[in-house]
Amino acid sequence: MWNIAAERSDLVAVIDPDGTAITYGELTAKANAYARGLQALGLETGDVVVVLQPNGAELLAAYFAAIQSGLYVVMVNWHLVGPEVAYIISDSGAKAFLAHERFADTAVAAAGEAGVPESARFAVGDVPGFRRIAELGAGEGRGRPDRRTAGSPMLYTSGTTGRPKGVRRPLTGADPDAVPAASTWFFGIFGLKPFDGHVHLCGSPLYHTAVLNFVAISLQLGHRVVLMDRWDPEEMLRLIERHRVTHSHMVPTQFRRLLALPEEVRARYEVSSLRNMIHGAAPCPHEVKRRMLDWWGPVVTEYYAATEGGGTVISGEEWLRKPGSVGRAWPGSTIKVLDDDGNELPPGEVGTVYMRMGDSTFEYHRDREKTEQARVGNLFTLGDVGHLDEDGYLYLHDRKNDMIISGGVNIYPAEIEGELVMHPKVADVAVFGVPHDDWGEEIKAVVEPAEGVTPSPELTEELLEFARGRLARFKLPRSIDYVDALPRDPNGKLYKRKLRDPYWRGRERAI
Repeated sequence: MWNIAAERSDLVAVIDPDGTAITYGELTAKANAYARGLQALGLETGDVVVVLQPNGAELLAAYFAAIQSGLYVVMVNWHLVGPEVAYIISDSGAKAFLAHERFADTAVAAAGEAGVPESARFAVGDVPGFRRIAELGAGEGRGRPDRRTAGSPMLYTSGTTGRPKGVRRPLTGADPDAVPAASTWFFGIFGLKPFDGHVHLCGSPLYHTAVLNFVAISLQLGHRVVLMDRWDPEEMLRLIERHRVTHSHMVPTQFRRLLALPEEVRARYEVSSLRNMIHGAAPCPHEVKRRMLDWWGPVVTEYYAATEGGGTVISGEEWLRKPGSVGRAWPGSTIKVLDDDGNELPPGEVGTVYMRMGDSTFEYHRDREKTEQARVGNLFTLGDVGHLDEDGYLYLHDRKNDMIISGGVNIYPAEIEGELVMHPKVADVAVFGVPHDDWGEEIKAVVEPAEGVTPSPELTEELLEFARGRLARFKLPRSIDYVDALPRDPNGKLYKRKLRDPYWRGRERAI
């Protein structure tokens, strides 16, 4: 990115959500200032900075400041509440916290609970107890920071224990001016090449792993990035036409919202510039996929992947030949289906899906046990179940154990259960996903009331109010049902499927 800025500083890099155009020169200058400021605070190679900001050039400047100065950068989900953000700050060992005034209350609560010194708190806009972001690097000279080595995003992925875990990859020591070969290779999977007139539209929050990767790599390869603050289907179509967008990263919920627009609205916008509209993060219903292919043509590409590395990809044309598949392994990636003993299964037989990306390694930060449990040899699994066909195409049969995917967002029930069960009127609780026509799934809680407690609408509201103070909004159950006793075996194992299956009877269970 800095090479592009040196050669063509006036080339537009980013269109902010308000329509402001930011050049490569302007973006790198801000990233340089922030990098100098972080080093002046005493951050060394391998230290961590946490960012709680909405989509915008400020967030990207913070990201590239870390990437060019050997730091790990954690992009925080801004739906989280103060204690949840505080946990991530503390768990990551962050030495600096960059926030935005839109999330002032959460930022103040998190910084206080995590003990972030005021000298290391900076904010875009006014946040009590935070310094103005313009002060970061002010008075530290101009140009690049003194120490320049490649940093890395540290991405937090929720675990079945309910607490998110940071995926921390070893720093490479590479020159931050050099575009990583992996970035060029990854975009090559989708036919996206450097400096070939591409324009990327970002309609999802940049705290998502894939969303951040697509934007960062687009900028490194000279693709203009158009940012949305809040996704809206017609606004997306308007931006596609206005900026001649060629590629984006989407989730099936967005497809459904686009298809729900009146035909005359959809026909109003020119979308012939599209070359590759990439989707993942959640299963896409077959009917939705076919309708999008009918509308946009064979530019809709699906992939299945993991933050930890490795994955599959399938083009629109391939999908029409192999409906329901999530594709074949990426070049350099290994996909295998193993039985419970770790033996590889032949095509057509169902087992646990394992993968590997080249010789890439990772560990769950401060969780060696989780790291080891996910591995068989040099392969790892997300817990998904599926099979490979004779041509090497992967088909998924079930999702990660108990995980809920709502609108493309992964939600783990254990954390929600752990909070609700603390209410004195709850003896036991199970949380799982039930069908939702738009989001794919919504969160259902089934509660076994404490002795002497009678189920009622008033109890439901009391429990939901209790949860609102302890969980982010997107983790809140949308409804609560009651049973006399949850189905557990003598060892305490919960048979959650017995509770969940009736809600899915007669419906296509999302994988």
